[in-house]
Amino acid sequence: MVMEHGTDKTGPARDDVMKRQLRGQMTAERSLWLEEEHELQPAGEDQPVAAWSPESDFRGGTPRGMTEEDVGLRSEFARHLGRSLYPADRNTIIETLRRNNAPDRLVTMAERLPAHERFGNVQSIAEAVGIATEHWRS
Repeated sequence: MVMEHGTDKTGPARDDVMKRQLRGQMTAERSLWLEEEHELQPAGEDQPVAAWSPESDFRGGTPRGMTEEDVGLRSEFARHLGRSLYPADRNTIIETLRRNNAPDRLVTMAERLPAHERFGNVQSIAEAVGIATEHWRS
């Protein structure tokens, strides 16, 4: 049985040539899109310019009443618990954290949750374990 080796087959040498071609295309000072409508367009002259206002409540960075650590902890809880868990009780939260390989400090915090309460979202969990949360003005 004879195997045919066509010129369209790839091998290490052909892979290197293709990588060099692609690298050249990716670093070119032009778009790789063929159609003009895919190009990003600069903002028009009639577009509003964002500006800071002294009347604004926005301080940047963290919500009012929270530290960066509070934001980080709440975000970690959210990342390890997901969105489809709620409403959830203490045991479900702890099991989910462990199943999703959450850091031990999050599991320890979750173990302090009241045993017979159900939590509707990560905000209510954060408040129950003592993480500062933002408060919205009415």
